[in-house]
Amino acid sequence: MNAADSARRAAPDLLVIRALGVADLPAYKALRDGMLHAFPDAFTSDAHTESRKPAEVYLPRLGLGHVGGGQFTLGAWDDGELLGALTCERENRAKVRHIGHIVGMMVQAQAAGRGIGRALLAACIEQAQAADGIELLTLSVTSTNRRAVRLYEGAGFVRYGTLKHAIKLDGVYHDKDLMSLTLSVPC
Repeated sequence: MNAADSARRAAPDLLVIRALGVADLPAYKALRDGMLHAFPDAFTSDAHTESRKPAEVYLPRLGLGHVGGGQFTLGAWDDGELLGALTCERENRAKVRHIGHIVGMMVQAQAAGRGIGRALLAACIEQAQAADGIELLTLSVTSTNRRAVRLYEGAGFVRYGTLKHAIKLDGVYHDKDLMSLTLSVPC
């Protein structure tokens, strides 16, 4: 079974996972602002600062015109509503161009438990594998977010370190687990 089959099995029948386009930026910003507000310890960005930015600031995350692919944001849609999103950012420097960084994984709280995060992650891995030259995916996740850590471990990511005191929220430090997934390298 490949990643696409896993994504289809994990996702509800009506769920559509697709790359976001320019027209989706307002929905993406609304989702992101809501998630930053609801789960401040899960993100490095803060809700107050990000809520003041226009939706267009996220245009680079879409990867439009990004040479070789590997830079994209996927969204999980159900009946026209954006329930979740995930971004893969690709390095541009020649020596590290084989690395993609997964950032901004988010699923609305009321949609939790439906397999949306798993479907987004599987689709992201599949799209990264299809990109020219991506061999490694990395991410960071708040160490106390056990549900997210289990999701990433279930997809094959391994912890290679912990960044102590990675974020400071209301005087409290939160660590981030650093994780990676080696993609199959073509022969």
